[in-house]
Amino acid sequence: MKKILLFLILLTALAACRTIDPITPSDPTDVGGGDAGDIAGFFLLNEGNMGSNKCTLDYYDYATGIYHKNIYAERNPGVVQELGDVGNDLAIYGSKLWAVVNCSNLVEVMDAATARHIGQVSIPNCRYIVFKDRYAYVSSYAGPVEVDPNCRLGYVARIDTATLQVVDTCVVGYQPEEMVIAGDKLYVANSGGYRVPDYDHTVSVIDLASFKETQKIDVAPNLHRMELDAYGNIWVSSRGDYYDIQPMTFLISTQSDSVIDQLDLLACSDMTLCGDSLYVYSNAWSYFTQTSDVNYAIVNVKTRQVVTRRFITDGTETWFQNPYGIAVNPNTHEIFVTDARDYITPGKVYCYSPEGRLKWSANTGDIPSRIVFTKQSLR
Repeated sequence: MKKILLFLILLTALAACRTIDPITPSDPTDVGGGDAGDIAGFFLLNEGNMGSNKCTLDYYDYATGIYHKNIYAERNPGVVQELGDVGNDLAIYGSKLWAVVNCSNLVEVMDAATARHIGQVSIPNCRYIVFKDRYAYVSSYAGPVEVDPNCRLGYVARIDTATLQVVDTCVVGYQPEEMVIAGDKLYVANSGGYRVPDYDHTVSVIDLASFKETQKIDVAPNLHRMELDAYGNIWVSSRGDYYDIQPMTFLISTQSDSVIDQLDLLACSDMTLCGDSLYVYSNAWSYFTQTSDVNYAIVNVKTRQVVTRRFITDGTETWFQNPYGIAVNPNTHEIFVTDARDYITPGKVYCYSPEGRLKWSANTGDIPSRIVFTKQSLR
């Protein structure tokens, strides 16, 4: 009897919660479709402003041409708090869709075919995710969201993708960000963002067999983005210190585990690799000038030369308030750029042809960030 009574109380509480805060249905927009080969569409993760609990998930379907805004709540009405606070990374591995939700201290795991909730993994101040074999690897600041010169070192968590359990951790540098895996080594960009102005300036190298840090590569302050090219080199971005040290991009050899090149000509806020082309947008802020220097570049990773600093060719880059994310369809070579606008209201996603001309745009959730392409249509 007590169990039945408790069950009824819980049902009443849930119903009351949903009466106050009803499920928002997804918002479809017809932007036009097309043939993208074996790519059916893409998911887009919207961060949501910190503290607002407004992380959301969108989906675009090439077959129908429909852009669906905010699909998670509709497909998961029983998940309290929905996706959570500040979506930081998104990836598909096997049959699962993984969303790293930073300030909610969790990794949300969904069915990639339906976007329905499977489970969650608790990781404090989690940041980015990569995969190899049966494991997922998630970078973690390991402490609360606060600037603290005495903050603890960060770590990388190893997650069993079958059981969704953290099976090991490896301590790295301060406030670790993006990662790449090359062979049996995991490379981690350490930012030290909570220790400003004493930023970290290293890339940690982890041996995956022992899951121990074997060395730190000295690079530059406030590291963030990473991409591994087909020639065994890692492109890693430094955000500088926003004052005297300018942002730039470095090249690390995975053969020697050392910096082999420095591209002073290239600042990077985000980048994505498609073949030998590295697509980069930069929105470099300076506290001295109180302005941002914005560029949209393509770099040939084989020659290490900038092909263009203006991959948007039709002038529509002037529509952007705050460019925030970038992705390239590996089949069609369409370029997708997101705009966070004022960071507190819905953003936009823009789709460009390989020639840099606008094909379509759509409204997104707040602070649209990560795009991941999928080979199966959402059911």
